[in-house]
Amino acid sequence: MHQEQLQKVRTGKGFIAALDQSGGSTPKALQLYGVGYDQYDGEEQMFDRIHEMRTRIMISDGFTGLRVLGAILFEQTMDREVEGRATGEYLWEVKGVVPFLKIDKGLADEESGVQLMKPMPGLDELLDRGVARGMFGTKERSVIKEADENGVAAIVEQQFEVGRQVLAKGLVPILEPEIDINSSTKAEAEDLLKSGILETLESHPDDQPIMVKLTLPEQDGFYGDLVEHPKVLKVVALSGGYSREEANARLSRNPGVIASFSRALTEGLTAQQDDGEFDRTLSRSVESIYEASVA
Repeated sequence: MHQEQLQKVRTGKGFIAALDQSGGSTPKALQLYGVGYDQYDGEEQMFDRIHEMRTRIMISDGFTGLRVLGAILFEQTMDREVEGRATGEYLWEVKGVVPFLKIDKGLADEESGVQLMKPMPGLDELLDRGVARGMFGTKERSVIKEADENGVAAIVEQQFEVGRQVLAKGLVPILEPEIDINSSTKAEAEDLLKSGILETLESHPDDQPIMVKLTLPEQDGFYGDLVEHPKVLKVVALSGGYSREEANARLSRNPGVIASFSRALTEGLTAQQDDGEFDRTLSRSVESIYEASVA
């Protein structure tokens, strides 16, 4: 199965859906979906509502492996079921979509212009569960706010350190050193980040491919050398707060980079839509992101 999934990610066409909102971002995601704070009571019900939303997306006719290469799941989503099957099993066996697991536990306070990932003391156990539940890979997010040389170097070091822990379990890591789209030094941060990743890849083992998830760059085609790098399985882009229209436009100008959108994917979907309207809206979204990813 892993080899089939590896081949799909390496050669398939499409994008990666980010269905991994965690505790901190779930209330906002639900609000955009038309589920207000008054429609659930406490964290347990909140996660029930978000799973209902994610399930509705996953079972939609427009959400298939023909357009969607993979899906990134929150830990609780991995542990739940979709139509009587474990979520990862449903995605791969029914939809042909490769499952990934979000593993970070949020962001530390800003220091040297960046927010590193918080400590992950139970990571080995989580990775073992991910393997048992059919995950192909993982995703880990940290954030760069300013082009601080020491801060960006710390981000790259931490991302690769955790990535090696993931690889040791036989999973493929998506390293996600996001750059804040509102940063006044975004282009300079992109220079530092790309240089740091390329330098670290020099000593990275040839037989342990990684993926990288990056903010759409200021210069079109800027990450082309990462797209072509033999140790990089795929370069994917986050929407980072851009609208779907803006994110798609930027993405289409970066050949070889595919989308891994969250809010831009679910834009326009609401709990109040009937199934027909929901499916049509999602299908249009999926098609537009797909077209930008293969441009």
